[in-house]
Amino acid sequence: MSAQPQPTEPSFVHDIDAESGIFDSATGTLKLLAEPTRLHILWLLSERERNVTELVEVTGVARTVVSQHLAKLRLGGLVQTRRVGRSVIYRVDDGHLNRLVFESLNHADHQMTGEPAHE
Repeated sequence: MSAQPQPTEPSFVHDIDAESGIFDSATGTLKLLAEPTRLHILWLLSERERNVTELVEVTGVARTVVSQHLAKLRLGGLVQTRRVGRSVIYRVDDGHLNRLVFESLNHADHQMTGEPAHE
């Protein structure tokens, strides 16, 4: 079993060109994350791929609402799909996005519990 990469390793470090529109792109991603149901869906998809029925059962949100959120996430490039028979399976294939989701939830947990910030 290989060790998990640390945040200082090259796969986590990218040169940022402030003139490239990267801040607009990042803002678009953060806007998609800034909705509780979408964040919940992404958190669930970070665990494993799921279909709409599973997401409805776990979130307790109406099927039409889950489908609308998935459409926005797909349009934004945050989720990918594959078809199995008549079912569409959703997944997140981006480690950066998975870490962003987990870190935002960890940050929220610290805010709610009063636990001090750490590296």
